[in-house]
Amino acid sequence: MTFLEKAALQLRRASETRVVCPPVRELIGDTSVENAYQVQFINTDIRVKNGATIIGKKIGLTSFKVQEQLGVNQPDFGVLFDDMQIAHNGIVAFSELMQPKAEAEVAFVLKKELPNPDCTLQEVEDAIDYAVAAIEIVGSRVANWDIKITDTVADNASASHFVLGKVKKKLSDIDVVNGEMQLFKNDILYSEGTGKACLDSPVFATHWLAQKMASLGLPLQAGDIVLSGALGPMVNLNPGDQLLATVAGLGEVRVKIG
Repeated sequence: MTFLEKAALQLRRASETRVVCPPVRELIGDTSVENAYQVQFINTDIRVKNGATIIGKKIGLTSFKVQEQLGVNQPDFGVLFDDMQIAHNGIVAFSELMQPKAEAEVAFVLKKELPNPDCTLQEVEDAIDYAVAAIEIVGSRVANWDIKITDTVADNASASHFVLGKVKKKLSDIDVVNGEMQLFKNDILYSEGTGKACLDSPVFATHWLAQKMASLGLPLQAGDIVLSGALGPMVNLNPGDQLLATVAGLGEVRVKIG
């Protein structure tokens, strides 16, 4: 078993047993993002072979401040599987989550494939069918969120679950840069921000993702969901919490923690 396979197995066992593990950078190093993606791909392939369906991608590290903290100069990405999606106003059991935190963001659903590694921003905008408000629940298989860039990339960009709102809007009908977001936990405002917090625009983040995925030979497809990145600080979650996020022009999205 290679060191990459050992790291993948460590994260897989943590996910299956809901018992956190040590940082995988102890196996793959703390600087090689390429190694970390190889670990992510190993576990993605295993999940697909076991029947999971990929329905999109999530973008992480879209805050310049967080990039600086982790010593990187670009975002990262993870895979969205069908069993990660929770219905609007639905419930997810706390027992399904690992060290969960929540963030609010804009999600896009695509209507065209984006196969060109040099695709333009305009091509990305043209490929977006609609935008919706979203809550992403992130989680870490790594104990105490003791992560560096290779830990989170290997851990599928700390993906866990997500919820999409019901209001669907064309990109031309909303202001994704200046539109305000508010995230409430148990009716108390915990986080707020605008699209500018996400790489200066959620569309810029999606442009990065489209080029990155195409360069890897894994282009974004029509129908894919893209979680474009947080519009404000993350919020810690506990059993019984109720979340409500609002995004200007996109209405609200709700989820309960069981």
